[in-house]
Amino acid sequence: MPQYVDGFVVPVQKKKVPAYRTMSVKAGKVWKEHGALDYYECVGDDMHNKWGTPFPKLAKLKPGETVFFSWIVYKSKAHRNQVNKRVMKDPRIIKMMKKGQEPFDIKRMSYGGFRAVIKL
Repeated sequence: MPQYVDGFVVPVQKKKVPAYRTMSVKAGKVWKEHGALDYYECVGDDMHNKWGTPFPKLAKLKPGETVFFSWIVYKSKAHRNQVNKRVMKDPRIIKMMKKGQEPFDIKRMSYGGFRAVIKL
């Protein structure tokens, strides 16, 4: 069965990384409780390569920011839609996402759904 992945690139102020991590642990638990197969949050580490577009440029990082590359894995797109519908109604997520309380600028977050085509 092909899997489906929601992917995110999120610029975060370095001073807000602990708050972002705390929020992510809570959010990840909610996604998993509602059926997500896996939940990953990865912070930039080796970001200054000499080929392609480095993540700091892609994410348009400002001084004092880092970037998170994150993804959530589902059984299928239909499964993802079911899980996300439940997650978005979960009071814990609603409370976390009150406007202005997020530890990142949601307008600068990149997000998309991806159909898995290769898994080795």
